[in-house]
Amino acid sequence: MPSEGPTKDKKQNGEVIAMHPSESGMQLGRALLHALHNAGISVLYQDRQMKTVWARNMSAPWASETADGKDLLSPVQAKRIEAAKLGVIESGNADQLELSIPGSQGVRWFQLWIDADRGEAGDVLGVVTTMVETTEQKRREQTLKALLREVSHRSKNLLAIIQSIATQTGRYTETLSDFLARFRGRLQSLASSQDLVTSSNWRGAALQELVSGQVGRYSSDLAKSLRFTGENPYLNPNAALHIGLAMHELAVNSVSYGALSRPDGHVEVRARLHPENGTPPNLLLTWTE
Repeated sequence: MPSEGPTKDKKQNGEVIAMHPSESGMQLGRALLHALHNAGISVLYQDRQMKTVWARNMSAPWASETADGKDLLSPVQAKRIEAAKLGVIESGNADQLELSIPGSQGVRWFQLWIDADRGEAGDVLGVVTTMVETTEQKRREQTLKALLREVSHRSKNLLAIIQSIATQTGRYTETLSDFLARFRGRLQSLASSQDLVTSSNWRGAALQELVSGQVGRYSSDLAKSLRFTGENPYLNPNAALHIGLAMHELAVNSVSYGALSRPDGHVEVRARLHPENGTPPNLLLTWTE
């Protein structure tokens, strides 16, 4: 026996809805209530006199004896919402508001849509207010804005460092090929340090990892060519970039003229922290060949 399928198609708002024989208003109502609850949507219906006719899924801060939440909102917010609803009743045009409500867990944000409910003759019978909490979305937006500001700030600092590198490199080189070789090496050094900073979510970099990365670019056996002793402080991003450049310069010089130019040569980097009263400790680095 064939299964019972759709018997009628109905078109609403440009969408075709398959109608089943078992469909009923009660089933549809229950389904819509589940959808409202799962989506965190509150709906309030009021007549032209602003009296509450019905409300569904009204949670804090909207849940109250009158289901409109006025006793939980500031007078300014309550008047703003009321004015918007009266405006919709008067004009018949939909409106929307964004509200911020302080609470014990911080500020909560809500988006409100206010629509006119029209009768068959087109007259406005009341207003339907739909409320959705957008706190998490708002927090993500604020976090993103803060991150973008931080990226902009760090980008400017990075460009300033690159400009300084270009100036210093050009000042002490006589040929274009020499300039390009030195400038590329310094940019690669900067990029290596920047990778460490970025991988730590902009917290910085550990000194030993930073030194190993710079010296390792010029050594096939880092365990033999580098000996790191002393403390291993975690450097802030700015310090990591500048100390990385310093280690690069020392490594290049050693490869050209010093210990790293010999097969059995090695360098030793020693780190010590000198505490200061009431201020962050100073870092003393010693490079020995």
